[in-house]
Amino acid sequence: MGRYILVVKNMKTYVITVSEKFPKSHIRAGEYTLFPFQILTKQKKHTIRANYELWEKRFEKINKGEAVLSVRRWAGKPYRSKQVEICLLSNTDKIGIQKLEFDKGQFNAMLVNGKQYFAHTDNNIAMNDGLSLKDFEDWFKGYDLSKPMAIIHLTGFRYSA
Repeated sequence: MGRYILVVKNMKTYVITVSEKFPKSHIRAGEYTLFPFQILTKQKKHTIRANYELWEKRFEKINKGEAVLSVRRWAGKPYRSKQVEICLLSNTDKIGIQKLEFDKGQFNAMLVNGKQYFAHTDNNIAMNDGLSLKDFEDWFKGYDLSKPMAIIHLTGFRYSA
């Protein structure tokens, strides 16, 4: 039996769209990511997005119960097809945000809320994002790693500080 979220008429909905397939720029381009399945089975504990400051403000509203998070996938070609909702999450689902920084803009040492995680010995950040370390590094190779990113938790899981 499903769970229902009461969405008030003027409540804000923030959308995150996950890829069903690896993008053209990825070494595994066109292969399935399994992200929708991993989200529904709680294997994918989070998704990582650029613009930490924007997501931090959005999560202030989500935490107050003024907004919800709609996690979606593309029905067909990304940005050229409709979006299909995978799940709708609210503050009662224990979703949250943590800041991800890359030490000196490198993958070898990542900081989550100031605590250091080493990519090649402690790659749970990649795994919790639903990717191998190699796929994780290739996914984010075009991002500006000098700027903080948002780890958007889809479950109650958090990295310790």
